[in-house]
Amino acid sequence: MVAPHPTPPSPWDKHVTESLVATTDEGLSEAKSAARKSARLHRAGLVSDDAPQRLAEALLAQCAPPAGAIIAGYWPMGDEMDPRPVMLALASRGHRLALPITPRRGLPLTFRAWAPGQALRPGPMGTSEPAEGAALTPDWLLVPLLAFDRTGRRLGYGGGYYDRTLAALPGAKAIGIAYAGQEMPEVPAGPQDVRLPLIATEAGVIRCGAPA
Repeated sequence: MVAPHPTPPSPWDKHVTESLVATTDEGLSEAKSAARKSARLHRAGLVSDDAPQRLAEALLAQCAPPAGAIIAGYWPMGDEMDPRPVMLALASRGHRLALPITPRRGLPLTFRAWAPGQALRPGPMGTSEPAEGAALTPDWLLVPLLAFDRTGRRLGYGGGYYDRTLAALPGAKAIGIAYAGQEMPEVPAGPQDVRLPLIATEAGVIRCGAPA
């Protein structure tokens, strides 16, 4: 069942919301760049202290992973939606957790086992990653984003890491983690951009058109 989640008034600049799915690589790149700029500014105004806990409750109530599933989360940067409450709740239910290790550009992410309280080290581009731990292949991935739409298109940061990672893990389930207000009418996307089947927000879980 799709969670009650009315489409918010568009905060996006007119040039971002018109003709977003460009027909040329250059046009797509320009559309994504404009969308990222607007999305970063908009997300900064959505931060809420109770939203991460509300998201955790909604996800566990509406779409909890099966017992034994390995969950890859992420350590939040800046004003990203914080996935740690849901990660802590999943750990308490017996799930093994992993965090991404960012490789050089052009490669997919890898994942290292992590448990609450274990040490982290600085990673590339402001990320934090486990200082040690076994390599794991996740069954579910919690995916950060700048913006999303109802078809499961995700606006990322431009490095392509999650698109490459999800393409390399076709059996894993990916769930976008976001504030409800990060929804936009249509995210600029090309054929290489992997769509998400689910988006979890503090307002509920949205089931998109992408295969689960």
